[in-house]
Formats: sequence, C-alpha cells, structure tokens
Amino acid sequence: MLPDYISKAVPNPESNRAPWYVNTAPSYAGIFLWIGFYQAIAAGTIDRASTAVAIAALAVAGLLSYALYYYVPGMLGMKTGYPLYVVGSSTFGAQGGYLMPGLLMGVLQVGWFAVGTYLAAQYILSAFSVPPKPGTLPFIVVAVLWGYTMAYVGVRGIRFVSRVSLFLNIIPFLMLLVVFYNTREGWMRHAPSNPNPALAFATLIQIVIGFFATAGAAGADFGMNNRNARDIRLGGLVGIAVAALYAGALPWLSVAGARVLNPSLGSSGYDSAISTIGGFLASAMFLLFALASVAPACICAFVAANSFSTMIPGVPRMSSTMAAVTVSILLAVTGAAADLIGFFSIVGASFGPICGAMMADYILSGRKWAGPREGINWAGYISWALGFLVGIVPFMPVSQAAKDAIQPAAVYSTITGFAVYWLLAKAGMEPAVVGSKPPSKAADWL
Repeated sequence: MLPDYISKAVPNPESNRAPWYVNTAPSYAGIFLWIGFYQAIAAGTIDRASTAVAIAALAVAGLLSYALYYYVPGMLGMKTGYPLYVVGSSTFGAQGGYLMPGLLMGVLQVGWFAVGTYLAAQYILSAFSVPPKPGTLPFIVVAVLWGYTMAYVGVRGIRFVSRVSLFLNIIPFLMLLVVFYNTREGWMRHAPSNPNPALAFATLIQIVIGFFATAGAAGADFGMNNRNARDIRLGGLVGIAVAALYAGALPWLSVAGARVLNPSLGSSGYDSAISTIGGFLASAMFLLFALASVAPACICAFVAANSFSTMIPGVPRMSSTMAAVTVSILLAVTGAAADLIGFFSIVGASFGPICGAMMADYILSGRKWAGPREGINWAGYISWALGFLVGIVPFMPVSQAAKDAIQPAAVYSTITGFAVYWLLAKAGMEPAVVGSKPPSKAADWL
C-alpha cells in the first residue's frame, strides 16, 4: 500500500503543459530577481575579488545551479507529471519521503519566509527614512503586517499572485539597471583591497548555490508544467544561468561602485548601494523593491502550505501555515533572519545532498523515475546525512583555513550525496520498487 501523498497524486496531463518561456523561465528569473538573492551577494567577496573574477564566478555558479540542482528534478517532473515530494519517494522511499524531501521543504520555507519578512520590513522602513532596526516597534509592526498578509494571500489567493508575478518581475529587473547605472563611475574603478581571487570565486559560488538549492530541487514542480526536454533545458538556461548572472553581477558591481564613491561606506549590503543614490529616487526604489517581494513571499507561503498539508493532512492548511509563519515573524523581528549567508549555507547543506542523491538515482535507473521504493530508502538517507555533514563544515569549530578550503561547501555536499548514493545503490541497499505497475498514467516508472 502506498501512502496517500503518493497514491492520491495525479500527474499533470500534457494538455496543461506550456512552453518554457511561459512558466519555468519567468518563474526562476523571478526567484533571482528577489532582493533575498542579492542583498548580501557582495558579502565576503567585495574586498577580495576584481570585477572580472566576480562576473566569472557568477557565470559558473549559474551553470552549476542549472546542471547539478535543477536539471534532474526538472526532467523527473516533466517525464512523470509529478511534483518533488512524489518523485523523491524513489530516492528516499515511500515512507522516508514524508520527511525527505517532503517536510524538510516546508521547514526550510519557514526560514525563507523569515528572510523575506526581515528584508521587506527593512526596505519599507528605509523608504520612509525610519531606522530599520529589528526589535523596534516600527520594525515589529511592519514585519507582523507583512508576514500574516503574505501568508494569507499565499494560501487563499496564489492564483492572483501568479498572474501579476511577471509584471512584478519587471520592477526589480529595471531597478537593478538604474542602480547599476548610477554607480557606474565607482564600479569601473573598483580594485580589491585584500585580493584573494580563489576564495572570492568559491565564496560567490557558495552564496548562489546556497540560495538556489531548494528552488533547484523544486524543479520537479516546475518541470511537470513543461512539454518536453527542450523546455526543461531552455527554461533552466534562461531562467537560472542567465538570470543568476544578471541578478548577481549588477548588484555586486553596484555595491563595488557605491564603496568607491563613498569610501566611508562600511556595509556591503545592496541597500547601501541604493542609499548612495539618495533623495526621492532612493526612497521610491526601496519601496518598489519591497513591492516586488510580494510574489516570492506568497509563493514561499504557498510551498510551505503544500508541504505541511500534504505530509500532515490532519492539520488544517491555514492553521499549519499561520503557525509556521508566526515562527518566521519571530525570527525576523529578533534579527535572527539577518544572517543571509549563514542561512544560505544551511540550505545548501540541506538540499545539496538531496539533489546529488536524486541525480545518482536518476542515472542508475536509466534516466527515468524508478517509482516509489518500499519503506525507507536508507541509501538516500545515509547519502544525505554524510553530504549534510560536509556542507556544515564551515559551522564547525575548525580553523578558518579549513573553513575557507571547504568552499564552496554546497558543491562538495552535493558531490558527496551523489557518490555515497551511487556506492550504496551498487551495494544493494536500495529497497524494491512498490508493485510492478504504477497506479496511474506515469509510464516511466519502470
């Protein structure tokens, strides 16, 4: 017997599929155009990298995000018509899929929603020249209103958000160009004060992949809306590789330019580059960046709601979402969500080995979905655990040299997940596939 989250799943029919430029590409581009991606893109690298090194690193990071984290889940979604929590039941087992990637995706959305709420409150208050300090009454009021409103819309009105998301993407797309242009005299003169190109290159890759890992695994959910492999490739290359370069390079260069134009500027956050412009334009841009964060916030709440309601069906969808959002708001108003790079590292360590194990499973199964496996697939769980340990080395009490040497930790975490799953599968640790035929039309199971 299959769990309800698998047996009741219905594959997305071909009649509901659409070209890559309608769904996958704009959806992924919108993820990268969110301020959560580039607010801290220059952290730890602006003093170490030249503009050429930064641009090269972001280009490589976009291609790695496409190849290692998105492509296999996207192909699985396209071939089967099923979302991540169903296709993941091969790599982690029909019972194991409850936790991995099912509930884990929902739990990490709590962190993402906290980051989004923190940044939205920061940008809204900055627009009105109010110090955006966590814990203050203005910050708490804005964070609470934003958090609960976005959560409610994410659960009840996600269709409306989807319709306006493309329009909202245009706002940050254009504003990135405006800030880039207004800091041009600075970034053209940028020179690293403490050059270390190798470490800066690795750190930028870590930042991008840590940010993207969960979205990459969700490629199954995007891929199930695509028609064929060409849609998967083009949607990923444009929406991920190109978008990551655009939304990463322009903010990085803008911060570099702002620091040259204002040598006393101590911050490496993207908000400091906006502040350098000054006047009404800067205030308007802070508010518009916050407005453009509506779609990512609602989608984040929607994904969390799907995860919790699917894996814990006994709890009402709205109740579980609001409980999760309350935790997110607490993380935001206390300032715990301010450590973006630290959070990206945890995400990369959590979902990197999931993507690596799924890739190994996909290749070993003949580049198709094997189907849900019985019970818990310990090959998947062990590969995830070892990969996660590799990914969190930067948080361990080791020397700074060791922490620097392991970067990009998310990539090594993914490679570990792939290699361990491959070895354990070859050793016979994969459980049998449930049944001899799929319970629906997904002919690629066997």
